[in-house]
Amino acid sequence: MYGLKVKVEYLGRIRDIIGSGREEEVEIREGSTLTDLLKMLSEKYGEPFHKAVYERGSLNMKSNILVTINAFLVNQLNGVETKLKRDDLITLMNIVSAG
Repeated sequence: MYGLKVKVEYLGRIRDIIGSGREEEVEIREGSTLTDLLKMLSEKYGEPFHKAVYERGSLNMKSNILVTINAFLVNQLNGVETKLKRDDLITLMNIVSAG
């Protein structure tokens, strides 16, 4: 059963990949985790999104992806298994490093 709405904010390269606005409201199931949301977004935005977020050949997030939930880094919470709540703000961005 759907009915839980969260906001997803896209910054940097991820925003370029999805090709739409900076923020969108997404409806997910009660009890969904960040993993569930990322899978849903990957299905919606396809291979370019998947390649930007996940390590090749796995569902592990790339180390250069920064994700926050209500301004808390996910590693300060329960990682990708953090349960999402109504009206959470999830921010997805790439960390760019210069070398």
